[in-house]
Amino acid sequence: MITSPSRLVPVPIPDRVAALIGSCLPLHVLQAEVDADCAAREAYRFRAPLCAEDMADREHALSVLARANKVLAKHHPQLPVTP
Repeated sequence: MITSPSRLVPVPIPDRVAALIGSCLPLHVLQAEVDADCAAREAYRFRAPLCAEDMADREHALSVLARANKVLAKHHPQLPVTP
């Protein structure tokens, strides 16, 4: 008996397939997806110990991520991006 792994392996999709999927989503949801992805990467960039300026930048990235995740969650509950 073959069991599936508990974690799925991300598989890259061709650009044409991504464009087709994107054409089915509203523009504000696509923009929120891009914003959430960029904000999550930005939040990961900061490591402790943080100076005051880095802390403020990290908090800004997390607020952008939260704002984008609200839009994504409203469209579909499984779309939000985790930091």
